[in-house]
Amino acid sequence: MKLIIATIKPFKLEEVRLALTDIGIRGLMVTEIKGFGSQSGHTEIYRGAEYAVNFVPKIKLELVVASDQVDQVLEAITKSARTGKIGDGKIFVLDVLQAMRVRTGETDQDAL
Repeated sequence: MKLIIATIKPFKLEEVRLALTDIGIRGLMVTEIKGFGSQSGHTEIYRGAEYAVNFVPKIKLELVVASDQVDQVLEAITKSARTGKIGDGKIFVLDVLQAMRVRTGETDQDAL
């Protein structure tokens, strides 16, 4: 099993969710976050005063999938989240040693 953590632009969330649903992904955790990378923020004008926005709003997706689904999930996220502009996000893939469904006690692949 693998944990996939992806950061995407907020307006791409529904498109990514639909792409993942289309390939059979049933579970997803979503968190609103702020961060910076190459984009490193921007300046905005509010009531005539200019100020720096150092952290950019992003969405963090977390999902655990079977190891044989990773490539398909990465492709779905990449295609649906890409705008071609700076700040499209990042995807990380980590190993998951164990999983358990709280309600039933099912473990590992059965818990997904």
